[in-house]
Amino acid sequence: MWTTIIGLVAFAIVALIGWGIAELKGKACHYEKDELEKAVDAQLAQQLHENGFNEMGIKDVIKNISTKGFKTT
Repeated sequence: MWTTIIGLVAFAIVALIGWGIAELKGKACHYEKDELEKAVDAQLAQQLHENGFNEMGIKDVIKNISTKGFKTT
């Protein structure tokens, strides 16, 4: 019985330490796009727009989803 309790406590401690390391790592690493990456993103967005892609809002998505069923004629 004591072995089980010690195992669970050890597992909880290791899990909390791992969680703390992951949280600190996320706050310590910062990434910012440079000018070349921003230019490529803008160019790709322009190409998508020229080819007819438009990002849908939530109202457009609701109109197009098929969870409402299908109309039968």
